[in-house]
Amino acid sequence: MNNIQRITVFFCLLAIGCMAHAQTPLPKSHAHNDYDHERPLLDAHSFGFTSIEADVFEVNGALFVAHDFEDITEERTLEALYFQPLDSIVKANDGSIYKGSDLPFYLMVDFKNSADASYMALTKLQKKYAHLFTKLGKDGVEKDGPVTLFISGQRPMRLVNNNPELAALDGRPNDLGKGNRTHVMPVISVSFRSYSKWNGEGKLSKEDRKKIKELVKQTHAEGKKLRFWAIPDNQNSWEQMEKLGVDFINTDKLEEFYWWRTGSK
Repeated sequence: MNNIQRITVFFCLLAIGCMAHAQTPLPKSHAHNDYDHERPLLDAHSFGFTSIEADVFEVNGALFVAHDFEDITEERTLEALYFQPLDSIVKANDGSIYKGSDLPFYLMVDFKNSADASYMALTKLQKKYAHLFTKLGKDGVEKDGPVTLFISGQRPMRLVNNNPELAALDGRPNDLGKGNRTHVMPVISVSFRSYSKWNGEGKLSKEDRKKIKELVKQTHAEGKKLRFWAIPDNQNSWEQMEKLGVDFINTDKLEEFYWWRTGSK
């Protein structure tokens, strides 16, 4: 058994052990840079997160999970850290990420390099785990799967639009109003700093709230969900985002977010 096989078995066993402690799924929860946690995917799953983010680099046809190229290691592949554990979770939960839940689960894969090459590598990998993912067609969803996967970062717009099969796209505000179908572009993401310089203390200004509400309105009018990255990562900020109608609340603080969302300690 080589190193990659050992690490794969290790994460699958962790996934199975983790599922016994998995929480009720949390709406509007997005685990930002999930791979930075001690147990990628598994920590977020144990706290009930319903959207998870992984940055990847394509190297020689394989996808490696890392924020920076110099952080790549051979065992930290998208398959080993995410696809195989998700497969174990779904099998243990009778086809769901969270047993008995109908809340959708999202995996956002952020391409850090080579959009087209990354897409080809992802498509090949997805076909191996086709049962995990919502299958897309030209006119809508053809088959619901336990995981909706969408691509962010360096987006292969042409490839996805010409062949929408398994992967969808993470949109930007300037993609609104251009006829992008919801099943191909389910989410609109943008830096919070493009709309506000608020530091998370006190309340957002009236002007900033107005801008954000307008973006929420435009996004929801197309049946899409809105996510801000780079929001102040504290409870006051999370509460403000929820009141404004933001669909995915970005956080690195999994446990703290869980206690806030469930209202318990």
